[in-house]
Amino acid sequence: MTEPSLAVIGAGPAGLAATLAAAARGIRVTLIDSAAEAGGQFYRQPAPGLGARRPQALHHQWRTWERLRDGLRAHVQAGTVRHVTDHHVWFVERRDSAGFTVHALTGPEQEQPAEVRAAAVLLATGGYEKVLPFPGWTLPGVVTAGGAQAMLKGGLVLPGRTAVVAGTGPLLLPVATGLAAAGATVAALVDSADPKSFVRRSRALAGRPGKVAEGAQYAGQLLRHRVRTLLHHTVVAAHGAERLEAVTIAALDRDGRARQDTRRRLVCDTLAVSHGMLPHTDLADALGCRVDGTDVYVDDEQRTDVPGVWAAGETTGIGGSALSLAEGHIAGRSIAARLGGRAPDPGEWAAAARTRAGLRAFFATVDSVYAPPAHWAEQVTDGTVVCRCEEVSAGAVREAVRELGAGDLRTVKLLTRAGMGWCQGRVCGPGVAGVAGCAETAGRRPFARPVPLGVLARAGETEPGEMSHSIERGTE
Repeated sequence: MTEPSLAVIGAGPAGLAATLAAAARGIRVTLIDSAAEAGGQFYRQPAPGLGARRPQALHHQWRTWERLRDGLRAHVQAGTVRHVTDHHVWFVERRDSAGFTVHALTGPEQEQPAEVRAAAVLLATGGYEKVLPFPGWTLPGVVTAGGAQAMLKGGLVLPGRTAVVAGTGPLLLPVATGLAAAGATVAALVDSADPKSFVRRSRALAGRPGKVAEGAQYAGQLLRHRVRTLLHHTVVAAHGAERLEAVTIAALDRDGRARQDTRRRLVCDTLAVSHGMLPHTDLADALGCRVDGTDVYVDDEQRTDVPGVWAAGETTGIGGSALSLAEGHIAGRSIAARLGGRAPDPGEWAAAARTRAGLRAFFATVDSVYAPPAHWAEQVTDGTVVCRCEEVSAGAVREAVRELGAGDLRTVKLLTRAGMGWCQGRVCGPGVAGVAGCAETAGRRPFARPVPLGVLARAGETEPGEMSHSIERGTE
């Protein structure tokens, strides 16, 4: 009799926890990831050829990573887990009684098709950064905060010698301390969060003393490296001829507007900026899973509303590695029970469920504290490019609204081409919506990444059906 099979998409904390939990209970797992090594962004490792002597210096929770890494190796050696790397998943096809087919691209040019078939699927696709536009944000030297962290963790290189870390969100803390510890001069950490918001929510935040201690540890490291922390401030503009040379920052007033009388310039060659995180939901959306706002909906077992599909980690809501581990563990146990033909016992994951509940409440509070300035779009000049792929300026977006009557993001896209490029609005969507003054709506994309027409044609010829329906939905 064939063992029940599971395809886990994403080898970050959630995907690893689910893989280990399911494999330990007799499920044959294929762990699919786009990276060359497991770990995701949180546990990103330097390439072996770089010869890092102390990679743990770039991470916290290293012992947790060692347990995950060693557990994965043991299951791979035992044959209960197949770990496929450099597989870029672009679509998951549902096949009624036959389960699912995961379609991926491999090879140096990501043009070779690959398929994985499984009875069930876990989406652990993580999240990505939101960056709002401002004058000069396209200059070389301006990077995302996560990009700077990836360069440091994965390449052991600094993005520059003198950095400003700016935007809002918990990610700024590890990025600023990591750059400083690695030898960069961090001129300032500029966060738009209002200190009064922390005070008003102190009781809720204190409910997770471990997270409070973690924040205090980062604060101590900032003091030790003499990094100025400027709360309720924002970056107004970045300056430079051929590349970044300086940034202008300003304090925010009570309404979230930059105060002109507080503007000052900081010399730097790197600006690491982030305005929060968004879940990756493309695969879930193409499968027809319910998405609430920006998050994939799941029940207490981490099941989506599509039978046979589970989701865990940042794709169900941004909440950090500890929450991802708890959700992944619950999902893995639930999948093992369901594929084994029995109803799961929630008591099996009671501790993980308590952790999940506490962290979800904590991060709901955190989200209410960390928010971009309410009037950030007022600082975006008409000449500022807001859609890099199609080189659409803020002025063109405003003209579409003011002169052509565009009242929603889709109409702005049709009139200006903003969001029609390579990223399909993933990067520019929030910025274009903010400049246009309309609601940000999730795009309906049939596939999670660009696909060569030859691969798409072959897939459509050999396996017609559900895929063609998804293509039709995505072009409505």
